[in-house]
Amino acid sequence: MIEHDAPDVRELDALLESVAQNRDRTAFKTLFDHFAPRLKGFVMRQGSDPHFAEEVVQETMVNVWRKARQFDSARASAATWIYTIARNMRIDLLRKINRPEPDMDDPALVPDPAPAAPENISKAQEAARLRAILSELPDEQQEVLRLAFFEEKPHGDVAAELGIPLGTVKSRIRLAVKRIRTEFGEDE
Repeated sequence: MIEHDAPDVRELDALLESVAQNRDRTAFKTLFDHFAPRLKGFVMRQGSDPHFAEEVVQETMVNVWRKARQFDSARASAATWIYTIARNMRIDLLRKINRPEPDMDDPALVPDPAPAAPENISKAQEAARLRAILSELPDEQQEVLRLAFFEEKPHGDVAAELGIPLGTVKSRIRLAVKRIRTEFGEDE
């Protein structure tokens, strides 16, 4: 059945261009009246229920109004452009609906509990003990540890900066770590 009062392709393009250039509400109403039922049928034929199809139509037509200035009749007809928006909107809304809600009890999303006061005290005591042990190391061992661990420089760079062989850097680190472990009661 052919509708005699339905606008043809050129008229639809002109209506959309009028919306783009002049924000013509009458032209938009004509486009809405023409496309809304067709878009709803288009979305429902793809397996959507009427309520979802209505939502797609509404969002599509809002985008037509907002993005009318992007329409280029040399690239596509108004119908092609609007149906493309509807297809993309349907996909976006389906993705949104099918996106799982985050499980706030998921261990990855639950922040670690704040350490208890005894744990904080214990860590502070260990840190103080480590500082004391480091301060008792020979200056040359302190220097290689500072460069290698605190400034995170590669051993080769430490050797070059201090003007000593790479083997000496490694020996000093090994001796310092051994002494720290011994002081903490850890045997190798």
